[in-house]
Formats: sequence, C-alpha cells, structure tokens
Amino acid sequence: MKHQECLTRFVAAFVDELSACGVEHVVVSPGSRSTPLAMLLNAHSDIRVWMNIDERSAAFFALGIAKASGRPAALLCTSGTAAANYYPAIVEAKLSRVPLIVLTADRPHELRGVGAPQAIDQIKLYGDNVKWFQEMPLPGLDEQTLLLSRTTARRAIMTVTTQPLGPVHLNFPFREPLVPDFTVDNIWDSGKTSSTEFSMVTGENEISDSNFDKLTRSIQQLKRGLIVVGPQVNSELAELAALIGERLGFPVLADPLSQLRTGNHNKMPIIDCFDSFLRDTLITETFIPDGVIRIGAMPVSKPFLLYLNKIKPSRYIVIDEGEGWREPTQLATDMVYSDPIRLCKRLLNQLPPNPSAEPSWLTGWNKVNQAAKNEIKMFLEEKHWHEGQIISELSKLLPKNAYLFVGNSMPIRDLDTFLLNQTGRINTMANRGANGIDGVVSTALGVSAVSKSVNLVIGDLSFFHDMNGLLAGKLYNLNATIIVVNNDGGGIFSFLPQAGEAVDFEQLFGTPAGLDIEAVANLYNADYKQAVTWEEFADAYLTYQKVQGLKIIEIQTNRKDNTEKHRMLWNRISYAVQSVIKDDD
Repeated sequence: MKHQECLTRFVAAFVDELSACGVEHVVVSPGSRSTPLAMLLNAHSDIRVWMNIDERSAAFFALGIAKASGRPAALLCTSGTAAANYYPAIVEAKLSRVPLIVLTADRPHELRGVGAPQAIDQIKLYGDNVKWFQEMPLPGLDEQTLLLSRTTARRAIMTVTTQPLGPVHLNFPFREPLVPDFTVDNIWDSGKTSSTEFSMVTGENEISDSNFDKLTRSIQQLKRGLIVVGPQVNSELAELAALIGERLGFPVLADPLSQLRTGNHNKMPIIDCFDSFLRDTLITETFIPDGVIRIGAMPVSKPFLLYLNKIKPSRYIVIDEGEGWREPTQLATDMVYSDPIRLCKRLLNQLPPNPSAEPSWLTGWNKVNQAAKNEIKMFLEEKHWHEGQIISELSKLLPKNAYLFVGNSMPIRDLDTFLLNQTGRINTMANRGANGIDGVVSTALGVSAVSKSVNLVIGDLSFFHDMNGLLAGKLYNLNATIIVVNNDGGGIFSFLPQAGEAVDFEQLFGTPAGLDIEAVANLYNADYKQAVTWEEFADAYLTYQKVQGLKIIEIQTNRKDNTEKHRMLWNRISYAVQSVIKDDD
C-alpha cells in the first residue's frame, strides 16, 4: 500500500503542477508502464487528455496543438520503441521552435540492460534535439522527492517557453504495481509547501542601448535596403514589419508563412511575388541591395536563397528571437538576438524616415512585383486544371481567420506563388523546421483540436505517409477539411534534374502508389468528394463548411502537365518583368 501511495502522490504532484503552470492538453498513447501518469492526467479536472494510438501521429498531433495555441502541450507514452516513434516530431519541434513536454515511462533501473521486455536505453534518447533532459527518480513520499516532482514540472514549462522555444524530455521509471490509489487523501496537494503560487518570470531577449544605437546607424546608412520576413505566426509582428518597410522606404519580401500577405495592414511595401521573379537573371542583376535585414527563419523560397548567395550583401542583418544559428548562407554580418516584436516596436519609436533611401528603389520593386502579379492573376483567370489554382480558389472561400495548413514539397511552393496580398486574414502554417512530409495530417488535426476552421492542402504521398493521423479526427469528430492533391506520386521531383532519367525516375522518385483516397475516407468516417472542375470544388468546400467532422476533397492532377504549366507561368513572368526593366532603362 505504501508503494501505491508513493506512486500516487509523486505523480499527482507533477501532474497538478503541470496544470498550475498552464498545460491544458496532453496527448497520450496507450501502454502499461505509463499507467500512473496516464490515469492521473486523465483524472485532473483542468487537463484535456487526447488518446492517440500511433505514437508518431500522437507527437505530431501535440505539435499541432502547441503551434496553434502558442502554449506548451505534453505527450506521454510507454517504454521501448513507443518513445522512439516520437523522434520525428521532436526534431520538428526543436527546429521550428514549438514548446513540447515529452513524457516517457521507463522500466526501473534493475530492469535496464538485462534483456527485460520493452526496455531500451531512453537516457537522453533524443540527444540535442531537446532543450533539456531529466531522468526522474523513483517515486518517494519524502518531502524532497515530492518537491522535486513539482519543481521539475515548473522547470520544464519555463524551459520550453524561454526563447528559443522548443521541446524537453522527462523520463519516468516506474515499478509495479502501476495503478495509482485514488483513495489517497488530497492527492493534488502532494508536494505543496505553502499556499503561495509559483510565479514564472522569464526575461525578454533585448539588445543593449549601445548595440541598438549601432543597429539603427547601420540601417540609416542603407540606400537600397531589403527587409525579409520568414515563417512566423504572430500577426502583430507582420504589421510592425510592414510599418518599418514603409517608414524606411524598403521593400518587404513576405514569406507565405510570415502572416504578412493577409490582413488589414498596409500592403504598399509588401512584395508577395518575389519567388516568381527572382528566378530571372536580369532581375537579380538589376536589383542589388546595399543591405538586407532578415527577421526570423529563412524563407521557403529557393530562388531567394540563390539570389542572396549571388548578391552577397555587404550588410546582412539577421534578427532572431533567441540563440541558434538559422543562417544557412554563412553571409550574415550581424546576428541580433532579440525578441522581434520588441525590437520592431523600438525601431518604430526611434527610427525617423530614412534620409538615405532612394525613392526609386521601392518603386522599382513594386513595379516588378506588380508585373509578376498581373501574369499570375491572368494565369489564374484562365482556370487551368492546375495544382497552384487550388490555393487561389481556396483563398476566396476560406472563412475569416481560418487556418490554412499546407504540406511540404509542392503545396508550400504553390502557396508561395499563388497566395497574393489580400485584406482577409488567413493564418498560414506548415512544418518548416525539418521540412518533412511525415506527420502533416496529424499536425493539422492537432491545430483543429484548438481552432475552429482548419484546412489542409496536402499531396497524396504525404497524405498516405500519415494516414494514421486521421484516426484522431474520427475519434474526436475534429472539424477539418483536407484537400488531397493526387498526382499519384512525388510531384516535386518532376522539377528536378533526375526527372530526365527515364529508366529510374518512376521507380525511385515518381513512386506512384495507386491508392484509393475514397476508400481511406470511408475507413475513417470522413465525408468525401472528388472535384473535377473548380465549380465542383467550390460547391464541395462550401457544402462541407456546414458539416462537422472530417471532410476530404480529392483533386486529381497530372505530374507532367503540372510541371509544364508551372514553367509556362514562370516564362510569362520572366518576359513581363524583363519588359518592365527595359522600359525603365
């Protein structure tokens, strides 16, 4: 009986402190060794437990909850390979800076390394892909052990919410019997030392006054500055970046995940088509900035990366929220670790309009951007049956403040090309930490667990790769619309040099699966419609907005035709922007 009381009070102290520090959602996968945590988490009145059978899916589901809510989410599994299945989502959480608290149950020390079943080495299992690892002690009733249980929960929360955000891993060894004793009195008070609530205070990253003065002087010296905003989720930062661009007379290159392309803020300095026209050599040779200011992560656009490597700016300032080197070009002259919102507000308060800015600089970028945009709009008006058209058609239909989650490979690139500046707010999201195709369905459904309107655009291979993620949607009747772009294979490879290798391409890269999307929809109780015209697509989408639950709309395309249409559009854009440059000359 004493063992069960030790177990119950120790685990209850940890669970209660997680809740007290703001954790509301925990994703649990079934298992025996994790019984104490699972049952006590489920018993706590302020914690929502989501059951997810597949640990890989579960981890991405928790990732989605944390991404959408902006608050830490926890996940729990049993010992052994269950914990190994968390790895891909933990990598994504570390690289995309998402606060996850990873809880793994483990065999007690006497059953490790001796051939006991379901026992692997879980000590620092995730290596440097977590911000912190803690091996928990065996449960005890002494004051110090119970206090440690609560303190560890607090430390975990503080660690995941300190910039840069990211995951932590806590490993819990448990001896049998594993079932907690709910007859123990006042279990949620275990380990409390006083009635005073614990206060978490973390400082914001902010540069000193002297370094701020140096930064402002550097910016004011720029005549042809360029502001670039990478993937981020804060609409306030988007508005501030637009205001700074307007104040300084610098174009603002807006990544499709920057939240800059949609919303009511001023779009005058916002360049939304740069991925399309930076493919043109004449443009990259004409528009050479004397300085680049990049805020946050690297943009999705490969043409921008190539452009940056080509121009090698003499001043390249990277503003990032916390320690971590997110600068793949190795060209940065200034790494500024500061909270971007605080820094942007400070710049707006103290930076006057830039006296050095060349008026023709922003005007020139706007002219070229508008020429590219006109070509994209004319292309869209032609209503090709084309994968990029999905983004355009969907953006007209999405309700206010909807979430648009896109898969990697082609969907994110089509978002970059076809999501044009608009006043209606769309919250764009993707897993751009490791850029994998795994876990996308689960992450999007995790977003739907805490958001009202979630829409996912995903390719068929990525959809099948995470098909188990649909189970959470079925079990919890989550509200999400999934648009599956079915080109029977890996469409992005058709744009790469190996596409010319006819003998090996389909087997090694095209990888057609020939699977039935409708059968998958039936398996998971999802409403299903295949659209063969854009009118049918709009009708299906609007109809499904009145239906609660999982909805799947399939759009079948041809990989070769899709490649040709993209290249046709890029050629049209290249001709249009070159005409602008030549006319100005």
